[in-house]
Amino acid sequence: MISQPYHLYVERVDASKNMARYYAMSIEPNLFGDICLLRTWGRIGTKGQTMIQHFGREKEAVQLFLELLRQKRKRGYRPRASVPT
Repeated sequence: MISQPYHLYVERVDASKNMARYYAMSIEPNLFGDICLLRTWGRIGTKGQTMIQHFGREKEAVQLFLELLRQKRKRGYRPRASVPT
């Protein structure tokens, strides 16, 4: 069982380069009790690509989650800006 929820959604938008990307991650259990790191990425507005990695322990999944978060922040990904209503 996962001790706390891990969910992330970040975007990288640069109009001058026609760049509008997203990256989403979450740590979820599967039906067999394994811990999975689910990653989805692509152009904003598309289905994108998905990768699922299986881990025996939650600690390993969290370590990779945090490392990927650091890498994405370094490359300019930021949480989605809220849109005023």
